[in-house]
Amino acid sequence: MAQAASDPRNQEVVTAAGRDPQQGNLETPVNSSPIVKWYINNLPAYRPGLTPFRRGLEVGMAHGYLLFGPFAKLGPLRNANNGNLAGLLGAVGLVVILTACLSLYANSNPSKALASVTVPTLPDAFTSKEGWNNFASAFLVGGIGGAVTAYFLTSNLAFLQGLVG
Repeated sequence: MAQAASDPRNQEVVTAAGRDPQQGNLETPVNSSPIVKWYINNLPAYRPGLTPFRRGLEVGMAHGYLLFGPFAKLGPLRNANNGNLAGLLGAVGLVVILTACLSLYANSNPSKALASVTVPTLPDAFTSKEGWNNFASAFLVGGIGGAVTAYFLTSNLAFLQGLVG
């Protein structure tokens, strides 16, 4: 038996944001839950009070650190003596390419981002070309620093384990 459209259970799971279906944004249990909102609003891109340079530095460090692993441990030189160095160079190369893409986007006069269910207030850092360029330059510095940190930790893993155990 089909439930009527006025049944309150139909509105429990997914509703239109602001009760306006013309916005094209839906509130779901995932994107409108308090824990998800808290988590996303505390990411460096949306955390209040950060400068564009600090945002880019944090995002770049995370990307550089995480990009090192797949290049070093899954790449074609993973079993070579200089596999970690190849991973470092691959991660730095990708960070440079991503920085170039950020700079291209910054100079394309991007439109102002729209607020969403999860992020109701957007930072002012991404509203100007200067803010995006500051973000991109800090992304480059942070990305290279994160990749170098991952390289250092991986290359000296035996020494670091000797300190702990």
